[in-house]
Amino acid sequence: MWEQRGPRVGWAGMATLGLIGSGHIGGTLARLAVGGGLDVVISNSRGPETLAGLAAELGPRARAATQAEAAAAGDWVVVTVPLKAYTQLPREALAGRTVLDTTNYYPERDGHIEALDNGSTTSSELLQDFLGESTHVVKAFNNIFFKHLGTLARPAGAQDRTALPIAGDDAEAKRRATELLDRLGYDAVDAGALAEGRRFQPGTPAYGPPYAKDPSRPFNEQEAGPASAAEIRAYLAKS
Repeated sequence: MWEQRGPRVGWAGMATLGLIGSGHIGGTLARLAVGGGLDVVISNSRGPETLAGLAAELGPRARAATQAEAAAAGDWVVVTVPLKAYTQLPREALAGRTVLDTTNYYPERDGHIEALDNGSTTSSELLQDFLGESTHVVKAFNNIFFKHLGTLARPAGAQDRTALPIAGDDAEAKRRATELLDRLGYDAVDAGALAEGRRFQPGTPAYGPPYAKDPSRPFNEQEAGPASAAEIRAYLAKS
């Protein structure tokens, strides 16, 4: 895995990533964050004691906490929980934060949600409505297989650097999300407003295959392959 130690040029002071959800995507982001010089606060729905092993693996820059504590500690907060659990998030602790949302809608897991089934809204818009207007949700990290996310990170300027799409309604929140992606080893492609997150949700061309070595084969059964910003824009245009 690519690792970048020490502060970035122009970065003032220490910074912290708060993670609500520490499964496949959350754990991968935590490892990338520590490698990128960030402190990490990990959490899940079962309590800090269940994350002792992951915290020990991540080392002294990481600690386990409650979801509310992770929300309060993070300069960025990533929500990476099953969509069906979004109403259980610590809404007050997330007020005023930049929240990066990795959720995807899988009816077989989440149950059917009529507004998503009929296409009148998106999963990230549901989360934004729940959290309220003081919190700024940015869709990110939802369209890439966690194993590919963990291996494709590269330093800025690398010829084989991969890009990930983001979507959001607040320009400053998207700037901050882009800053986080850069710290983790990725470029960002701005797909537009939060509603445009539908262009890289499950079942779209931009979901999964762009980051596989052979996009014509099942993406979760093969090695990762880099995808440039231009390639991701092309995939988004097909959606």
